[in-house]
Amino acid sequence: MKTRFAPSPTGYIHIGNVRSAIYPYLLAQQQHGRFILRIEDTDRARYVEGATELIMDTLKWLGLDWDEGPVVGGPNGPYFQTERKAIYHKWANKLIAEGRAYADPTTPDTLDKYRKECYNKKIPFLYRNFRPSNTSEWHEGLPLRFKSDPKPRQWHDAVMGDLSAGPEVQDDIILIKKDGLPTYNFAHIVDDAEMGVTHVIRGAEYISSVPNYLALYEALGLEVPVLVTLPHILGPTGNKKLSKRDGAKSVTDYRDEGVLAETMLNYLACLGWNDGTEQEIYTRDELIKHFSLDRIQVSGARFDETKLLWLNGQWLRRLVEEQGIAEFYPRTEGFWPTSASSYEPEYRQQVFAIIYDRLKTLQDLRTMTDYFFEDPTIDLKLITTNKFLKKFSENQLVDFLQQSVVKLQDTEWNEDSLQDALNQLLESTALKPAELFSLIRIALSYAPFSPALNLTLAVLGKDTSLARFNSTITALANA
Repeated sequence: MKTRFAPSPTGYIHIGNVRSAIYPYLLAQQQHGRFILRIEDTDRARYVEGATELIMDTLKWLGLDWDEGPVVGGPNGPYFQTERKAIYHKWANKLIAEGRAYADPTTPDTLDKYRKECYNKKIPFLYRNFRPSNTSEWHEGLPLRFKSDPKPRQWHDAVMGDLSAGPEVQDDIILIKKDGLPTYNFAHIVDDAEMGVTHVIRGAEYISSVPNYLALYEALGLEVPVLVTLPHILGPTGNKKLSKRDGAKSVTDYRDEGVLAETMLNYLACLGWNDGTEQEIYTRDELIKHFSLDRIQVSGARFDETKLLWLNGQWLRRLVEEQGIAEFYPRTEGFWPTSASSYEPEYRQQVFAIIYDRLKTLQDLRTMTDYFFEDPTIDLKLITTNKFLKKFSENQLVDFLQQSVVKLQDTEWNEDSLQDALNQLLESTALKPAELFSLIRIALSYAPFSPALNLTLAVLGKDTSLARFNSTITALANA
């Protein structure tokens, strides 16, 4: 078995692109086959510098290592279509010799005239209805068209089942453009045949072109590979294909925001596929073991960013608990607030150890840990408008904090002793946990939330914690 991922380097690599890489990778791994990366770079007008490197970097990040392709090489190279020009011309000349391809002398203005003529008659435009009777010998500088033989076509799709189309959807498609480079319609068929690809897995947008592809396979004398159509990835509303207009982001955007590779692989693999169970978290090895073409759904799959972020939180906790703080910590680099840079890694690990289970993405570290690295700005409104504290006067709030300072001043500074001291404060102040702990939390962090108070106090340290209490006491006393 051989599968392939054949992206075009025309910009960022989006969610649909990556899923079209994950499924052929999983299938090849499961069947002990080979996974090919091929760069379809013949659209020079849309080519984006650096896009190929971005594609490869994204695949490596996800752990989708290719067996043949750029960098690693292989027996069927080159793996860039622009370097395979002679191969396409060889197959094109075969079609010319058999009378199945011809040079297209039609000018753009004449093509527009044909299209307008069909529009006015309210009939579909098919170039084959305007096929020139006499053409010159083909040479670079003239497009080369396929001479179609329209007829009913039937085929089996591993996901969509048995399909068919009539002759009305088949046309004299362009094989080679004026610049001598092939169109996708021609190149991918030649490349798949030359490289021995057995399973072609791609998005639903290509299904309408399959009748033309079948005509080309037939004319070239090639066996049709197993065709696998993936359902559309739908936008948040579930009623249309996911697009940039819906706020769709690239995979690298999610990576930069702190979504883990394990999460992205897991989520995208399950976006349109399931193994019939309720399982939601899959390792790469589990995906390889359970993946099957017959479990790919026919209908579109809705992209749910909320579900993605939930899954990322699950993966964060799982990996930290499996690997330990020290081993996972390097993956947090680049996600801390700027103020953290002056602190030793050991301290940042202490902070991470008490907050990781609250994170949805690693980027949350920037906003959820800043008070561990610099004193927060005092905002008394957070206290005086708090639903648990607004019933108390400033003098009462000062008294509660002063009692806390006195109690904690003589407490051994470790998690257990601090928790005992906090429990004793509840008794001595006669406050409810939501009241006392809200006050202490705000005085320490002025943040929407913090980890367990005894853990927060232990990491901040005695001097910093008591200093922050006293700053708030002073602010309340002067309010």
